[in-house]
Amino acid sequence: MEPLNKLEAHFKRLSHFQHLAAICGWDQATMMPDGGNQARADAMAELALYCHQQSTQPELSDWLAELDDKLEQLTPTQKASVAEMKREWQQASVLPDTLVKAKSLAGAKCEHAWRQQRQDNDWAGFAKNLKEVVALAREEAHIRADQKGCAPYDALLDLYEPGMTADRVDEVFGALKAWLPETIQAVVDKQAQQPPLMPKGPFTQAQQKALGEQVMQQLGFNFAQGRLDVSTHPFCGGVPTDVRITTRYDEQDFTSALMGVIHETGHARYEQGLPKDLAGLPVGQARSMGVHESQSLFFEMQLARSEAFATLICQRAKSAFNRQNDPAFHVENFHRVLTQVAPGYIRVDADEVTYPAHIMLRYDIERDLISGNMEVDHIPERWDNAMQQYLGLSTAGNYKNGCMQDIHWTDGSFGYFPTYTLGALYAAQLMQAMRQQMDVDGIIASGNVSPIFDWLSQHIWQRASTTSTDNILKDATGETLNPAHFREYIQGRYL
Repeated sequence: MEPLNKLEAHFKRLSHFQHLAAICGWDQATMMPDGGNQARADAMAELALYCHQQSTQPELSDWLAELDDKLEQLTPTQKASVAEMKREWQQASVLPDTLVKAKSLAGAKCEHAWRQQRQDNDWAGFAKNLKEVVALAREEAHIRADQKGCAPYDALLDLYEPGMTADRVDEVFGALKAWLPETIQAVVDKQAQQPPLMPKGPFTQAQQKALGEQVMQQLGFNFAQGRLDVSTHPFCGGVPTDVRITTRYDEQDFTSALMGVIHETGHARYEQGLPKDLAGLPVGQARSMGVHESQSLFFEMQLARSEAFATLICQRAKSAFNRQNDPAFHVENFHRVLTQVAPGYIRVDADEVTYPAHIMLRYDIERDLISGNMEVDHIPERWDNAMQQYLGLSTAGNYKNGCMQDIHWTDGSFGYFPTYTLGALYAAQLMQAMRQQMDVDGIIASGNVSPIFDWLSQHIWQRASTTSTDNILKDATGETLNPAHFREYIQGRYL
């Protein structure tokens, strides 16, 4: 069918430029010298503008219109493909070129400066750049909201979690707030009766990287189509055939980097497991950031912090650091280390019990920022109040470990944060369904964990964006999102 062939050819060609943009972004965060930032920012802004222009070509509208009368002739996958191409075209076409370029430049400037400003605890310097980013994000949100007929924040949330609304997030997070604070305290009190013996460093970066790569191999990461590097903020980037993951190392605590590697490997396996026959098309991409995060949290929390998998990691860690006789590396103690719950300042280092609190406070702030109910200057005080409410910690004056710790807002990624906790809820629900169908712990103990990945491939990875998140969850677990599974899981593991 000619219009469909033309659309597919166009989007596959566009995906090649998006591939280049992804690798340029990875290089900017990992390898690029500081002096190259302005030239790189200019180049990436031009590339972003070019991709935007290609996504809004007038003929796309014509081809999509031609297909409207021929949808009954298409297969279900082709119909889904057309829907995703139309969605991507609509999202791109609503924004003017000038705004796309301005956002790219402001984001690159803010992100690059943030790296040093965070180290220097320089809120004033960071706030100046962030105000420009927020102003552009608000402009984008209102443009998208007018086109979709929804609230501004919902329009941004839909970019990352299609179909999700702030009302639904409020409902889910409201349920969490009802039981999470008292559960955190109960777990802390229980664990205080038998605190773990913490492994003592130093653990060299070379040793940690070798251990991380061994565990990545155990988790099925394809090193022929990906690699592990270092960055200020851990991330997974690149494309399915060239996945780049990063971590950051602390020579006194190897578990932080290792769990970061496992988390990013979950993202990477999802990317590497997407259907090859749909590569380069919007329908062949990950369904949503919430689903993406469900895979990283499935790997890190559901899988790696289980007693069975902790046993596998412990044996590898003993060998990697030559700690065969170290009591901190006894399996029972090692599992207590991996499941220790302690309120802390840093989101990416948080345990799975306190982690949702970090997300809820960020969600509340960014929702009000976009709606205009608060300004950038109010962030530190709002952050401090929420940290005290949820975790009993104060960040007054501590911007580095408070409101400046994350990279997401630097490039205007508002609407992203809620997907982290949505992903945790999805992951708990998926694991419960998996346990009803197979002996998960027995499979892990055998050392061959491929049946777990086969299940994920069938129910999540191979489905890509061929259907909605609700349908993916319902087909895999028998129901759409049900936060009760996360509560049952947390209280079952920790209490």
